[in-house]
Amino acid sequence: MTRQDCWDQFVETCEEATFFHRAGWRSVIESTTGHTPYYLYAEQNGQICGILPLVEVKSMLFGHSLVSTPFCVYGGVASISDAATTKLIDHAKTLAETLGVDYLELRHRQAKTAGWLTRHKHATFRRPLSNDEGNLQAMKRKQRAVIRQAINNEHTATIETDLDQFYHVYSTSVRNLGTPVFSRRFFQALQAAFKHDCEVVTIHHQGKPVSSLMSFYFRDEVLPYYGGGMPNSRSLKSMDFMYWDLMQRVTAKGFATFDFGRSKTDSGPYHYKRHWGFEPEPLCYEYHLVRATQLPDNSPNNPKYRYFIKLWQHLPLKLSQQLGPYLSKNLA
Repeated sequence: MTRQDCWDQFVETCEEATFFHRAGWRSVIESTTGHTPYYLYAEQNGQICGILPLVEVKSMLFGHSLVSTPFCVYGGVASISDAATTKLIDHAKTLAETLGVDYLELRHRQAKTAGWLTRHKHATFRRPLSNDEGNLQAMKRKQRAVIRQAINNEHTATIETDLDQFYHVYSTSVRNLGTPVFSRRFFQALQAAFKHDCEVVTIHHQGKPVSSLMSFYFRDEVLPYYGGGMPNSRSLKSMDFMYWDLMQRVTAKGFATFDFGRSKTDSGPYHYKRHWGFEPEPLCYEYHLVRATQLPDNSPNNPKYRYFIKLWQHLPLKLSQQLGPYLSKNLA
């Protein structure tokens, strides 16, 4: 068994581990962004008892950091013992200081590092699945009406292996939000790394793609992760149909948990997910400052990025697709 196989075997069984701890992220990030990974593990009696995936991110715009894990909602230490957790965090601090980064960032769901600086700007949204009627009843009444309207608008859902329609819809959506898109190669690498645990679904209306979604599967969970819609998807409620279609399909397959991902506290997506019957779970991102003197703020809500966001929203789509990957790889 290879070391990667041993790593992923541990991830499958460790309660603290998440989809974003899987070894495949190492190859995806390294091959498509050029960032340097440092995947640490602790062993006891020849068996892995703790892991900490780290990636060094160097950016002229956003600084020099060591993050677990960039582009991912969760990260940090996953272990089966306090001793392993302590050793991995101590090693990460030493590595951060050796590399001379500005800061070390661990994206934990719950705090693990006493005395570190923390940030609670995001919440994650997870809840158990029951059956179609139970899933509907868990939502607010207004959201149930929206889903019925979306169904009446006669959408169709198609599972795809080709990324053409997904990339067109997703890149259009994030351009309209003022966000640089990842490269097509990044999404191809995700498909190659996670195979049947990575699914792309495109929603059509009258034969035209209106929304599209890349989801991940992990143990008994589904994680709708990269999703977007065309401008008319809002009035058609296409993205509501997209998420409801996924929820129906995974419920029928016996999946137990729907992980709706993170959103910034009190933002539009934050309240949208609450309408679906999800309650926010604050995330605890923890920081060890090395060269930096204060916590980083690379959020799009930072006033200094407002002009850039407005400018990006008006770029031609093709140009945004060409320029986006050079910037998005640094938005860790």
